[in-house]
Amino acid sequence: MSTDRKTFKPFLSKQDPCPPLKEKVYETPPNLYLGFQPPGLEQYKPEDALDKGTLWPALFGPYSNPFTKSKTKES
Repeated sequence: MSTDRKTFKPFLSKQDPCPPLKEKVYETPPNLYLGFQPPGLEQYKPEDALDKGTLWPALFGPYSNPFTKSKTKES
């Protein structure tokens, strides 16, 4: 199983004028992991699809900020 959030460690230079980020984060869209659209794929209701930006739940990939702590982990 692949994840939508990836990380990498960039080159850190002593000449960099700003404090460096030791790890950078980026997100990949879910359609990268779906080779083709299988028949009978589950669909959202039309009003939900407009809200989410896609008709298919398998292609919905919400963005969450990797630098904020989630409330569920703190509890």
